[in-house]
Amino acid sequence: MYQPPHFREDRLDIQHALIRAHPLGLLVTVGKAGLAANPIPFALDEAASQLGTLRAHLSRANPQWRDFDPAQEALVVFQGAETYITPSWYETKREHGKVVPTWNYAIVQAHGRMRVIEDPAWLLEQITSMTSAQEAARPEPWAVDDTPPEFLAAQLKGIVGVEIEITRIEGKWKVSQNRPEADRRGVAAGLRALGDESALHMAELVDTRGA
Repeated sequence: MYQPPHFREDRLDIQHALIRAHPLGLLVTVGKAGLAANPIPFALDEAASQLGTLRAHLSRANPQWRDFDPAQEALVVFQGAETYITPSWYETKREHGKVVPTWNYAIVQAHGRMRVIEDPAWLLEQITSMTSAQEAARPEPWAVDDTPPEFLAAQLKGIVGVEIEITRIEGKWKVSQNRPEADRRGVAAGLRALGDESALHMAELVDTRGA
């Protein structure tokens, strides 16, 4: 990933926090048919390895779990807040007009070799962990064991697990750090005026990251 120094985010806890907040990762692998990419929700086990381990499951009907090269790294891309930035928000537009649009975003890319797991106990643990994390904030959380046992057993037969021990991880927070302070204030104010969740999150990042 192209990494200008002022946009780099190398703190592992910050990278992990984005993965937990945005667990739907784009899984990219290479196989005999070439590149394959599928959006897959991942659970992160931070304690399982030095940089963390990603666990997920795919449908058996998805060819990606069969057609991948285990000797090659897989890539998982986790996209955080992102939004278009208009130059109309820049103070420098009013000063000299030499400004252009851009896009702000926060992103994490995790690399590692993927292995396939078909053990039913592992699969049950994976879907239980993922479901519990997503349901925890609900007033009446749904649980995997709410499902009739025979239905659950049939569903488990239709999926396979994948696990990636992260061996390389990169974070990039492109949130207007390269702009003068007056421009950053204008960007944050403009984003807050939009009012949607992604824009508000980005405004907070612009404020807290600074120059």
